[in-house]
Order: sequence, then structure tokens, then C-alpha cells
Amino acid sequence: IGHETVIETILTAFFAGGHVLIEGVPGIGKTLIVRSLADTLNLSFNRVQFTVDLMPADVTGTRIINETSDGRRELVFMPGPIFAHLLLGDEINRATPKTQSALLEAMAEQQVTAAGTSYKIASPFFVLATLNPIEMEGTYQLPEAQLDRFLFKVILDYPSESELVRILATTTIAEPPTVRPVLSPDGAPARVEQLKRLVREVLVAPHVEQY
Repeated sequence: IGHETVIETILTAFFAGGHVLIEGVPGIGKTLIVRSLADTLNLSFNRVQFTVDLMPADVTGTRIINETSDGRRELVFMPGPIFAHLLLGDEINRATPKTQSALLEAMAEQQVTAAGTSYKIASPFFVLATLNPIEMEGTYQLPEAQLDRFLFKVILDYPSESELVRILATTTIAEPPTVRPVLSPDGAPARVEQLKRLVREVLVAPHVEQY
């Protein structure tokens, strides 16, 4: 409610193949926007709560020792939460730069490298990270290379009084509102990729390209 421009910007980045950074104080619906997008498009969704003690392997995944039925032991890669269609990195600037860098390869090349082996992340892949205002305690400035991976940075403000009244009315009823999917579960990823290819075919006037 009240974030129509933000939702339109997020959808633009999503179908253009980019990622989005949202800056705003806690509790104004950042997580709900991403979860609703995943539900609407019938895509998988994971959330990572970035904290100071979070390690890169907690995001990308790690290799574990697995014992087979015949008693042999082998190293098996256990995918982390980054292996999803939509990933919400909550409060990304609360993690150390070392952990923030775990997203760099995935966002640029849509893959994760662990112990010399690269693992592809299924398409579509979209990262939406939230950012607390830097003046809040316990935050780390995002490095330029990290910021460069995002197509848009969106500022999410507090709702207006009339919007707060609507939010109150919809969240205090017996049956909370649900999101209606617009894509079927089976063909959702393929349909999204088809729409992303369609975006690439949009004609751009020369003077707009020059601008």
C-alpha cells in the first residue's frame, strides 16, 4: 500500500535483468514487497538476514562430508540460500565486507564457486537487498564494487497517514489479504525468461541511446 512507484521500479529492474538496493528504515514493508513478488510470479524465494557474524559460506553454501550407502565418504556441495529465483538480502550493510562480497560473483555471473567448482544458479535470478540508513549503529558502508552490481537504488519512505489507515484496516481483519499468482507454477521461470528476452527486443531511439 502506497509504494506503487517502488513496485514499478523493482519490476522494471527484474525484467531488465538487474538487481535492486532498497534503502529505508525497518518496518515499512521491504520484505513484504519481495515475498509478494515471488508469490505473484510463482518463483522460489529465500531470505538472508545479514548480521555481523554471518560468513560467506552461510550465503553461498559449503561442502560437507557425506557417507554413501556403501560406506564411502565424499565431499558434497550443500547449496546455500542464494540458490533461489528471488533472494532478499536483509540489512546487507550489517554484514562485514567479506560476507557482502559473497554476493558479487552470483549477481554478476549468476554462479557460485566453491573449492574450485562453479555451480550455476537457475534463471531467473534476482537479488533485492535492503540497506539501513548509514547513520544507524552497527553498519558497514557498501564498497563501490558491491554498489555497482545493483541497477537501481530505491529510497523507501514512511507511508502517509491515509496509507497507514489502509494498512491498519487490511492487517487487522480475520482473513489477511493473499496474493493471487499470475503465472502457473510449472512454467513460471520459463515465462519470466521469455518476458526478459522480449524486453531486449524493445526498440530504442538513437537520441535516447545517446542520452
